[in-house]
Amino acid sequence: MPVLIRSAGRVLGPLVFALPALLVACTNEQPPAPPPPSDPGPIEVDAARDELAALAAAAQDRHLVAQYTFSQADQPDRTIVFTSANDGSWRVDVPGGALGGTADVSLAATADGLFQCALPSVGHPESAQCVRLGERDDAIPRRLDPRVQHPLTDWLDVLTDRRSPLAVFPAGPPEGLTGTCYSVDSTSASLNAPLDVGIYCYDRDGTPTGARTTGGTLKLAAPPGAAPATVQLAGPVVVDGEPLDTAAPPTPDPSDSPSAGTS
Repeated sequence: MPVLIRSAGRVLGPLVFALPALLVACTNEQPPAPPPPSDPGPIEVDAARDELAALAAAAQDRHLVAQYTFSQADQPDRTIVFTSANDGSWRVDVPGGALGGTADVSLAATADGLFQCALPSVGHPESAQCVRLGERDDAIPRRLDPRVQHPLTDWLDVLTDRRSPLAVFPAGPPEGLTGTCYSVDSTSASLNAPLDVGIYCYDRDGTPTGARTTGGTLKLAAPPGAAPATVQLAGPVVVDGEPLDTAAPPTPDPSDSPSAGTS
C-alpha cells in the first residue's frame, strides 16, 4: 500500500499543479473584450446645435435697426441696413444689389407680401419704386436674389429647425467679427443646401453680429437701434413694374446701332 500511495502521489501531483496553469492558459486565450471607448463627439455636436438653435431663435425675436458692413473679395465694402420691426416685418437695403452692382435695391417682407424696391442709383436714376414678388414667406427668385439678407432673415428658420441637415461645431470669431460663433456645414448630398456653409456669430441677446460664408463677410458695424412698429417700403408699388435682376444688363451690340453718317 505505501508503494501505491506514493505512486498515486507521483501521478496526481503534476496534475494538481498543471490544472491551474491550464485554466490560466485558457483564460489568456480568450480575454474579455474591453468596452468601447466613449465618444464625446456626438454629445458636443448636439450641444453646439442646441446652443446655435437657441441663439437663432433669440435673433428671430430681436427687433432692431442695424448697419452691417458687407465685404467681398476684390469688391469695395458696402453698408447694409437691416430693419426688423416689432410687427415681424423686415427690410434690407442693399447698395449695389442689382444690375451687376450698379443699382441699389431694398427687399422687404410685410403683411402685404414680399417686395423689391429699386432705389435711385447709377444704374437706376429714376425715383424709388417697388414691385411685389409674392407672398411674404415666398422665396426670392434666384435671378433677383442678392443673398446678403439671408443670414438675417430666412436662414434663421433653418438654424432653429433641428430637422435641417446641418453639422454644427463651436468656432472662434473670424477676424473682425465678435460674439459667440459656430461653424455650420450641410450634411445633405443635395446641390440645394439649406444655407451657405460658413461661420455664424451672435451676441448673447440674439443680435446677429456677423457671418462669413463663400458669398462674403457680413459684420455688425455699430450698436443696433430701436425697432419701428413696422417697416415702410422705399417707394410706391408699381403694379406692372419689372424687378431688377442681380446680373448686369447685356452690353449693347455696336452692330445694332446706326452707322455714323446714316439717317
